[in-house]
Amino acid sequence: MQILYLDSVDSTQKYLKELIKEKKVSLPYAVVSNTQTDGVGSRENSWTGLEGNLFLSFAISIKDLPKDLKLESASIYFSYILKETLEELHSKVWIKWPNDFYVNNKKIGGMITNIIQDCLVCGVGLNIENAPENFAKLDIQISRDNLLDLYFTNVEKRFLWKQVFSKYKLEFYRNQNFFTHNEDLRISLQDASLQDDGSVIINGMRIYSLR
Repeated sequence: MQILYLDSVDSTQKYLKELIKEKKVSLPYAVVSNTQTDGVGSRENSWTGLEGNLFLSFAISIKDLPKDLKLESASIYFSYILKETLEELHSKVWIKWPNDFYVNNKKIGGMITNIIQDCLVCGVGLNIENAPENFAKLDIQISRDNLLDLYFTNVEKRFLWKQVFSKYKLEFYRNQNFFTHNEDLRISLQDASLQDDGSVIINGMRIYSLR
């Protein structure tokens, strides 16, 4: 994974997408910034860019993804690999379906995934050192660059979806007191039924994780 380090940017996601559109990079490729002024979160919400935190976007060619991975569940797949990377370092982080990182009952970050041309672009925001009001930060101390090294090493192992999902579904029960959003609707996950493709069925409605 080739990584471009920036001091400041409006959004690593927007920046990387432009590089891809202009055919200026070869994949896989990542962009990391020390600060971010206009980060994009789930449902196009902004993500506060406090210095010292992780602002990352990376792109992987669709042909290089695990053969059994449905693109609609890429958020779960790459989020869970990051969660396991942090867990190896003794963090208690867990994933609220489909793409939010939590410590106890407070959000510390999230991941969004988009498809552009023939590649998948993942954007990650993670509170490593600082947290805005009503959010939390990571429960372990680690440098951003060490975390990136460990994470991309795990990503490059190209675990099958079924390997990742078999572990993820064991922890899905933690979602029962939380909510998700679909088309601007706030929906309880209490009675959600997790499907093998990573989607959930709530009140007869199937919702996928691609954001």
